[in-house]
Amino acid sequence: MARVIPIASQDARETRSTCPYCGVGCGVIIRTEGSTIVDVRGDPEHPANFGRLCTKGSTLHLTAAPHVAAQSRLLHPMRRARRGAAAAAIGWDEALATLSDRLVDTVRAHGPDAVGLYISGQLLTEDYYVFNKLAKGLLGTNNVDTNSRLCMSSAVSGYKATLGADAPPTCYDDFADADLVFITGSNLAWAHPILCRRLEDAKAARPSQKWIVVDPRKTETAAMADLHLQILPGSDIALYHGLLHLMLWDGLTDAAFVRAHTSGFEALRDRVRECTPRETARATGLREEDIVTAARWWGGSAAVLSLYCMGLNQSAQGTANNGSLINLHLATGQIGRPGAGPFSLTGQPNAMGGREVGGLANLLSAHRDLGDPAHRAEVAALWGVDDVPATPGKTAIEMFEAAADGEIRLLWIACTNPAQSMPDQATVRRALERAEFVVLQEAFATTATAPFADLLLPASTWGEKSGSVTNSERRISRVRPAVRAAGEARDDWRIVVDVARRIERQLRPGRVSLFPYDDAESVWNEHRATTRGRDLDITGLSYALLERDGPQQWPFPAGATRGLARLYADGRFPTPDGRARFFDIAARPPAEPRDARFPFSLTTGRLRDQWHGMSRTGTLGRLYGDVHGPAIDLCAQDMARLNLAEGELVRVTSRRGELVLPARRGDAQASAQAFIAMHWGEESLTGRGDGVAPFAGINALTTPASCPQARQPELKHCAVRIARAGLPWRLRAMAWLPQDEALTRRERIRPLLAQFGYASCLPFGREPDERGWVGLRLDAAASEVPTADVLDALRAALALRAETVLDYRDPRSGLQRALRVRRDAAGQERLAAFWVSGADGGDPALAAWWRDTLQGGEPLAMPARRMLAPGAREGVAPGPAAPASPQLCTCFDVSVATATAALEAADGGSSQRLAQAQARLHFGTNCGSCLPRLRRLAQAAAERTLA
Repeated sequence: MARVIPIASQDARETRSTCPYCGVGCGVIIRTEGSTIVDVRGDPEHPANFGRLCTKGSTLHLTAAPHVAAQSRLLHPMRRARRGAAAAAIGWDEALATLSDRLVDTVRAHGPDAVGLYISGQLLTEDYYVFNKLAKGLLGTNNVDTNSRLCMSSAVSGYKATLGADAPPTCYDDFADADLVFITGSNLAWAHPILCRRLEDAKAARPSQKWIVVDPRKTETAAMADLHLQILPGSDIALYHGLLHLMLWDGLTDAAFVRAHTSGFEALRDRVRECTPRETARATGLREEDIVTAARWWGGSAAVLSLYCMGLNQSAQGTANNGSLINLHLATGQIGRPGAGPFSLTGQPNAMGGREVGGLANLLSAHRDLGDPAHRAEVAALWGVDDVPATPGKTAIEMFEAAADGEIRLLWIACTNPAQSMPDQATVRRALERAEFVVLQEAFATTATAPFADLLLPASTWGEKSGSVTNSERRISRVRPAVRAAGEARDDWRIVVDVARRIERQLRPGRVSLFPYDDAESVWNEHRATTRGRDLDITGLSYALLERDGPQQWPFPAGATRGLARLYADGRFPTPDGRARFFDIAARPPAEPRDARFPFSLTTGRLRDQWHGMSRTGTLGRLYGDVHGPAIDLCAQDMARLNLAEGELVRVTSRRGELVLPARRGDAQASAQAFIAMHWGEESLTGRGDGVAPFAGINALTTPASCPQARQPELKHCAVRIARAGLPWRLRAMAWLPQDEALTRRERIRPLLAQFGYASCLPFGREPDERGWVGLRLDAAASEVPTADVLDALRAALALRAETVLDYRDPRSGLQRALRVRRDAAGQERLAAFWVSGADGGDPALAAWWRDTLQGGEPLAMPARRMLAPGAREGVAPGPAAPASPQLCTCFDVSVATATAALEAADGGSSQRLAQAQARLHFGTNCGSCLPRLRRLAQAAAERTLA
């Protein structure tokens, strides 16, 4: 594979690289003109995606646009003279000297364990490696952990506890060979959409393939299943034990495989003896007949592939969840052959690479265990240091608890946003405030963590970096730069090496440097050397081979011609006796079950088009198209029982904190359950829920309870209560703004929203429009009218100053209305911005009318001044405005209403209707993320015709 692909345009070129989002590891081709990334498309030669990209990957060029970078990127090293002060730009020499001196001073005064490094699964393998070596080899502390602790550490410990090594034994090609696909703890259609498309292709080619989806919610993935097991939250182990009980009862296990290749089966067999269908149904909330069906499908299938992700991992029983699922594979011999095996789907783009280099507090390079003296000695010899510290490092939650207690005094955070993503935000923020020195090494200046940092170091990001990543199927891909880094940003590995060399001059004067690297490849070559003889041996790989032959799977030892696609085909496992081990544990309730005080089970998950804390995807209006803003989803029965209207603000309270959100009716949840997307932090959802406590987003609610083996927190589930918020004053505003100002104006708005009980400020629209303008939407509520200076500042930020708009204010009611209108080339008036605020919701019907008028972009149907008059809307279309139809297809900007109309107008059955409508509107023909819902709409249209 050539690094750069010449194309016809004199100033244009194309570069092969890898997507920076989820662990699928999709290949991308970046098109640049001059110094600007202008387009991105899927790489048809990459074996992970074969040219497909999801909505997030296919908009990467938009998030890298110069106007976005200028407003959201951290472009220069910056330092605060004191906490709370504005950060001032400084030079790199001063920044590096400041950090290295503070590290040395902290180590000398308080010992190396007074330092904590918290890094990220979005770093490249080379970045990860030098961070790990700096902490454990130079500073002498194992306090280096990663946000992969929040997503994949339970998968790590589950694999090691059962199979003996942290290595997914399967590959993407197994999708095509599976007879049964068992998807559990994963909304594959949204979290890993390209894999979902690949699985759909497999089923189309093999119609007999069955899917079982285990999920407390009726997700897009569950809607595609042959059998949806809608379990109670936290009852996964009870289900797996119940399935094993039935397979044993019906003689559907592989006794020969169990005898020859496993150990510990007898204890587990005795454990599940009492897990009858009746008992399993009671524990899981399922029907007995569905449990029986699932067990017989599994036991009767020639090849069973399980796919799982955060629903299993983010649990106080995460390792047990993983181990209990793997038990089913071992008991039935469903491992080590095509189409069979337990496959953990990685959450972040390089969580696997971080595990490979030992980037967790309990690991060392090449999957070595920190607790093994022989492994520590091996790494010390490889690195050329006297020893590696034996004291276990602090894992992510422990690290921030230690900082909150004053034990850790210096925090170095890289490429992650703990002030949004960590559970129990009260403790996290106390840690960030109490730590004597906080360093943030980051590409984006707008994250919730940035205001806590004493020193900010600008890092390069996607499209600017060189290195490698490893995806879910153990496949290593190259990441290549297409343009120079923005501003003064530097590669993460380079920043670490420069700091390390300065530290060496103070702590190891006169000795050969431990960091002799000139480029990313030299770092990777040292990492490669540490893998010799290990389970992930990659001594046969090189940058040159990856350049020539493309991405490769490990293991790939010296002398090999290709990597190994599947592991354990010979029935030998990397355990002391060569046998896989059954995981014997009793099923337990969730860490925080609902009760009378907190009667709702709250679960968290992803939005289709957003990524993590949204520092990148959240800059694009189109990626909010299928969701109008933050909300808590409740079933219709619970909405009626609480007497809540659609969109009404509710206060959601857990044992740790609270937040205010609009309630949204949805059919995905069972009664007494609620759902909030994981992405909402103070960057996009702001205000103070109780008017006193600092707002910290969804993770103000979540529990720090964690898995005892993996130390992964239970981010997926907690208990809450829900009540009306009691915030009668409401503001709704939208504005088109110049694209080179909109994000900056949003940052001006954010601190003002702390005055409100609820507020969100989000982009909207397809950016930019024909004038180069983009949209910004503001929604806020309060218990009383905010001060005039706050309202005036908000109006100014939205370009709604009184002198430039049509304005109406009623001093008695506090009602405010404002319109900004522009004239197009034909002299027609079009709505450019509006503001509606006041008591009792501030006239929501009027706001909805103006919203639809603004988003529709059509010329005004009446003079703008008439639109301000009381009753104006009734003169056009009587009654309250219906909500705008949500976006269905992000790629081609097709709404649910438009898609439904096109399907209704088509002929034939559901597949024929879908094909006809796609030929006209193209929806679902690019990334395919909307296909599951499109198929349901097409089926409904066909059924209505038959009726």
